[in-house]
Amino acid sequence: MNEKIIIMSIFVGFGLIELVAGRFFNRDKSGKKDVYIEIISTSMILVVTVPSILYLTELIGQSIVPELKNTLSNWSWPMMFIAFILADDLVQYWWHRACHSPLLYGLHRAHHSANYMSIRVVYRNNLFYYMIMPNLWLTGFLVYLGLFEVYPYYLVIKMSIIFGAHSSMSWDRLLHGKPWLTHIGWLVERTISTPSTHHAHHGMFIDDGVTHYKGNYGNMLFIWDMIFGTAHITRKYPRAYGIENLPESTWQQDLFWPVVRQTSNSIEPAEQKLMDK
Repeated sequence: MNEKIIIMSIFVGFGLIELVAGRFFNRDKSGKKDVYIEIISTSMILVVTVPSILYLTELIGQSIVPELKNTLSNWSWPMMFIAFILADDLVQYWWHRACHSPLLYGLHRAHHSANYMSIRVVYRNNLFYYMIMPNLWLTGFLVYLGLFEVYPYYLVIKMSIIFGAHSSMSWDRLLHGKPWLTHIGWLVERTISTPSTHHAHHGMFIDDGVTHYKGNYGNMLFIWDMIFGTAHITRKYPRAYGIENLPESTWQQDLFWPVVRQTSNSIEPAEQKLMDK
């Protein structure tokens, strides 16, 4: 199974659907800065960051604990899948949540500075956000320990859900628009990230009753928000996206903080107020 080709095909597929629907370029809300951030951050994680982490975890494992290589390869596929869910998706939930704190917010600011939702936003992040993301390193070690057989399948499922949650194509409306799908929709929106729950996380105005910036952190599974009390489900969409009264910054500051510092504090009063809600 070539997971890279499959994932890229799904990514491009979402992009083409948005393009046909006129929701990809967002010319009224997107500028050159957004294009620079998205091209550089997307290229870096796919071409440099993830391959480098997988290579380095293999190198570290061989150097420090060579006897552990492939020692878990006899695990059943369900056990392997659960291991990835806990070491990757659950840890990413906490990493995402931590990066909404004043200390680490500069690593995640670029992701929320977009005034639109689209497949374009999926990998839009500060470069260091991914380089030190703990779940990527844990994933690399799980692969080293022998869970490589299930990893491609897990990754395809996870990224498909994440792509769908960020996309401007609100596929979950189908689950709530038909009475006979109501119960399925109720279960789905509490299990995985959907457009309405994740778009709420990207909303601009906290007083719109939909935006939930300080929650809905789940990436693949929304169930973590249900368990840890950060879930907000309305089945509605914010009237605007971004961060209210966001101070201006350059694409270099958004991508390379803290090496390239913000001209003002990384958390402005309006942003801090939003995060404290």
